[in-house]
Amino acid sequence: MAIPEAQLETWSHQGSITQSSSTYNTIKDALQGAGARYATKSFEAFLQGSYGNDTNIYAESDVDVVIKLNDCFESDRDQLSDAEKTAWKQAYPNDATYGYTSFKNDVVSVLVKKLGADVKPGDKAIMIEPSGSRRKSDVIAAITFRRYYKFNSLSDQGYTEGICFYNAAGERIANYPKQHSQNLTAKHQQTNSWFKPMVRVLKNLRTRLVEKKMLERSAIAPSYYLEGLLYNVPNTKFGISFASSFVNAINWIQNDADKTKLVCANEQYYLMRDNLHTCWPKANSDLFLSAAISLWNNW
Repeated sequence: MAIPEAQLETWSHQGSITQSSSTYNTIKDALQGAGARYATKSFEAFLQGSYGNDTNIYAESDVDVVIKLNDCFESDRDQLSDAEKTAWKQAYPNDATYGYTSFKNDVVSVLVKKLGADVKPGDKAIMIEPSGSRRKSDVIAAITFRRYYKFNSLSDQGYTEGICFYNAAGERIANYPKQHSQNLTAKHQQTNSWFKPMVRVLKNLRTRLVEKKMLERSAIAPSYYLEGLLYNVPNTKFGISFASSFVNAINWIQNDADKTKLVCANEQYYLMRDNLHTCWPKANSDLFLSAAISLWNNW
C-alpha cells in the first residue's frame, strides 16, 4: 500500500518561521555589535540551511547562520595554467594580515560576550544552545573563497565565489550557500512550486524512517543532500499530486539517472562521492533510498 496523498500533503507543509526569524535576528544583532574587532571590516551575516531556503519542517529546530569576512579570500587555482598562476601571484604577492583564524576567534568572543555559556565552539560550527524562545543555532565563521577558472590580470579574471572554513582537524571546507539557495528557488519556480514542498515531504519521510527504525539516524540523509537529490530530478517529474511526484522522482533516480553524475544543488560538486566533506557517501544515499521505497511499498 502506498503512502496516502493526505499524509504526503501534510508532510509538505512548511514549519513555523516565527521563532527562527527571531532567533536569527538575535544572532545577527550579536554578530554585528559595534565592539567586535571586525566591526570596521567588510563582512556579512546571512541564513543558510532549511530556514534560509524555506524547506523547514515542524520537526526542525536548528537555525543555521553564516558570517562571512569579505576583506580577504582563499582560493582554488588548480584549473589555471602555469602562466595564469604566475600572473595571480604577481597580482597578490602578500598574505592577508587578518584572516580566517583571527576572524573566527573574534566571532566566538563576540558571541560569548553576548550569549555567555550557551556558546560552544564545535568541529565546524559555533553552536549556540537554545534559551527561552531562542532556538538552537549553528554559526559558521567563514571567509570568501574563489574557485578560479581564468586569471590573466586583475581586469581579466574569472572565478566562482563561495565561502570556506576549517574543521577542528585543520581541513578546509569550501561551499557555495548562495548558489545553493538561488538554484533551489529557480527549481521551485520551474516546477510550478512543487519542488520545495516535495523536499519537505522527503524530510518528513526521513523522520518517519528513523521513528520506525528503518534508518538509524537522520544524519544518514542530511537535508542538504535531500535538496540536492530532488534538484537533479527533471522538472517534468513534478506535478499532478504529491504521490505522483514522489513515484516519478524516485523511479527516475533509481532507474534512469546516472548517480555518478548527479550534482549538489550549488552545481559545484557531485552529489554522491565517498570521503569528501561536500558529498553524500554512496552507502548512505543507498540506505535512504532503499528505506524510502520500502516505507512506500509497505505503508
